[in-house]
Amino acid sequence: MFRPKLFTLLKTYNRSTLAADCAAGVTVGIIALPLAMAFAIASGLPPERGLFTAIVAGFLISLLGGSRVQIGGPTGAFVVIVAGIVARFGYEGLVLCMLMAGALLILFGLCRLGGLIRFIPFPVTTGFTAGIAVVIFSTQIKDLLGLRMEAVPSEFIPKWIDYFHSMGTCSPAAAALGIGSVLLISVLRRWNPRIPAMLVAMLAATAAAALLHLDVETIGSRFGELPRMLPSPALPSFAAADLAGLIPAAFTVALLAAIESLLSATVADGMIGGKHRPNTELIAQGIANIGSAFFGGIPATGAIARTAANVKSGARTPLAGIIHAVTLALILLLFAPLAKMVPLAVLAGILVVVAWNMSERQNFAAILKGPRSDRLVLLLTFALTVLVDLTVAVEVGIVLSALLFIRRMAEIANVSVITDAVCGDVDSAEDPNAFALREVPPGIEVYEVEGPFFFGMADTFWNALGNRRKNIPVLILRIRNVPAIDATGLQNLRQLHAQCRKQKTQLVFSGVAAQPRKTFEQSGFMAEVGPANFCPSIDSAIERAKEITKE
Repeated sequence: MFRPKLFTLLKTYNRSTLAADCAAGVTVGIIALPLAMAFAIASGLPPERGLFTAIVAGFLISLLGGSRVQIGGPTGAFVVIVAGIVARFGYEGLVLCMLMAGALLILFGLCRLGGLIRFIPFPVTTGFTAGIAVVIFSTQIKDLLGLRMEAVPSEFIPKWIDYFHSMGTCSPAAAALGIGSVLLISVLRRWNPRIPAMLVAMLAATAAAALLHLDVETIGSRFGELPRMLPSPALPSFAAADLAGLIPAAFTVALLAAIESLLSATVADGMIGGKHRPNTELIAQGIANIGSAFFGGIPATGAIARTAANVKSGARTPLAGIIHAVTLALILLLFAPLAKMVPLAVLAGILVVVAWNMSERQNFAAILKGPRSDRLVLLLTFALTVLVDLTVAVEVGIVLSALLFIRRMAEIANVSVITDAVCGDVDSAEDPNAFALREVPPGIEVYEVEGPFFFGMADTFWNALGNRRKNIPVLILRIRNVPAIDATGLQNLRQLHAQCRKQKTQLVFSGVAAQPRKTFEQSGFMAEVGPANFCPSIDSAIERAKEITKE
């Protein structure tokens, strides 16, 4: 259940692997530097909180995780929800939320839910990821263009209305640095993807602002100097009254962390031909988020872009992720005083690029060409993320997807009488199990159920069985194409059995699959009907019916 990859791989570790991991770790640490600060600022917090997260959570995720090359830290997916929590509950509320989310992630792993997380519907993940990208972009306009605004509304539409009203206060210098950084990152990535384009853009813009004495807002002018070391582990005081209000947010943080980390680990598996341990990864993510809370950080998860960069840089084991965290710690120790010179416009430009990269453009367009129900889930999740709240969007998206799935399953389920079927109407004559090839004695009626027998097909079942003949000796229920049955389906069969007993009709089952048979045995239903009345094939069921009619 909890087997960190690092401890497994250290058994075969050698010098060449160490060299590859060191090179990759240093590279990814440099790439993570501007991102960590930018994510924290976009969340309404000082930049050092992003660095603390990348160091502490990144270290713990690599040390204890279930992936060979996963890189953990703050990501764009959390910006929207973290900003909302901080605005409503303050940083103290965010810490409490992280502790609860960390505990939930550990619980997910201990309950072996790592495989189930991957069943979150694709339109839901695409919808809220694209929505997050739009929201991140919208939060960066003020710093990107250097707008002079006292307060930016948190709601999407009022925010853009205020932006348009404030366009006259745009700073040409800030806009040049911000837009120029976006263009520089794009050009460098096209020219040579191995170059840490975001770090180069940040250094170039910082140098330009300092040399040209540009009047732009910097990290120092808004937040002061960055600390040169990690803070001592501690927890701020928080009100117990906030606990109930933070539970939905904690669940959303845990769910996002689980989805992002397992998706990132799956992508990494495809790149290296490996296989991650999902439950171990969830437990590590939970421990990392609790650790981040103790050291003044923000929520963390597996970062897809940085993990991919780690793989491309030659990483072979989780030690590369640990070196990435150590690299960031050394940068904080040696170069923290210089960070105050970084213009906020360039960090906004970096986040604009992040938003574009996570916008899910191709997947969004592909789903819009698909089934109408998937389009509905996608657009509703996207709209709720942008206009209302990410927590609401995830909840509504998952519930709506589940309801639509139930409807689809109910539509493909079928119950039909086949006693009088002719060849080709129900079965193919080429099928040796075709019912049309059998002769059924008088007084026996046969129904066939197809599809999962669950609560969604209760009406279909009773509508079909309501037309059955009364006072017949035997009713055969053929369920060879029922792969699974739930409690509602079992209760429906119990009710049918009770009705048959009143009408002096014996109920016989034909072709029971493994899961329904196990359910019948464990619930006692097989004993109620009689084991002899559960037949492996339609032929044996007909023979059983003949025996009953002769009694």
